[in-house]
Amino acid sequence: MSEDLRVILVDDEEPARLLLREYLEAIPGVAITAECRNGFEAVKAVAEHEPDLMLLDIQMPKLDGFEVVELLERDLPVIFITAHDEHALRAFEVHAVDYLLKPYSADRLAEALERAGERIGRNEPAPPLDALVASARSESGGLERILVRDGSEVQVIPTDSVDYIEARDDAVAIHVGGVSHLKAQRLSVLEKRLDSKHFIRVHRSFILNIDRLRSIELYAKDSRIAILADGTKVPVSRSGYARLRDLL
Repeated sequence: MSEDLRVILVDDEEPARLLLREYLEAIPGVAITAECRNGFEAVKAVAEHEPDLMLLDIQMPKLDGFEVVELLERDLPVIFITAHDEHALRAFEVHAVDYLLKPYSADRLAEALERAGERIGRNEPAPPLDALVASARSESGGLERILVRDGSEVQVIPTDSVDYIEARDDAVAIHVGGVSHLKAQRLSVLEKRLDSKHFIRVHRSFILNIDRLRSIELYAKDSRIAILADGTKVPVSRSGYARLRDLL
């Protein structure tokens, strides 16, 4: 293991953090660079301290561990910590280095850190963020909120407040009441996570919240425009119109 493995630990329960710190401080070559009580602190700490590894609790209020991973803007090996067996598979689906099932022993933690150190030493490339997000959010049911990183701050946007979403290269612009929020994510990935009963891909570059739809007007041959409740115009392709027609 590298002698300067910089670690951030994240858990909302103080006794769990104290035990984790105690175990880590007994392992040579490990430096704790930050200790976080929630997901918001974790996102900020990663940006400020640039750690080599994060030990991350999965079940936390406000932001859970998978949402923290989604918000990271850099590749970072993660060891997930969970009290529930059912999270283990999802932890590996998001390409975690390892997972610790509470209660875990000091030896089990040391084993996980050794594995992480080997992976970091091999300089293995992390999977694309889109792959992490798609895997982490494979559970049934539509997305209820969208998380947007703004520097060290996090915007939490309820999906039912979204008017439409627009592709911007490798990012999306989420339009809410005349305000746009830019999120580093592909439109196709976000589309899979949204409730298809309310959000429709009406164009290769646009997803529409049909609850905002006021009317559809013919623009040219095989081309239409969706008029939203606030008067905003969104292009509708032929295939997009077919999807709208099937739903409406």
